[in-house]
Amino acid sequence: MNLSQVCLNHLNRVKSVSGHRETSSLGRQLEDIGFLPGETVSLLRRGFMGGEPLLVRIGTSTFALRQAEARLVELEENPL
Repeated sequence: MNLSQVCLNHLNRVKSVSGHRETSSLGRQLEDIGFLPGETVSLLRRGFMGGEPLLVRIGTSTFALRQAEARLVELEENPL
């Protein structure tokens, strides 16, 4: 399951960030801002009509992500 698929306000834990070994730097950028394995993450809000941006809390920080970015964040199967 990835971050774009979770329900609002449920706590989850980051399993991995895919794409960090590819030529794209997007995965590395997500890791740099705190999307690291074991970190607590929750989806706070979705944009208009369930679209973009996604408002996400990771640890104590809040970010707006696009769907493509959220799909790179793999979550553990069992929520906290």
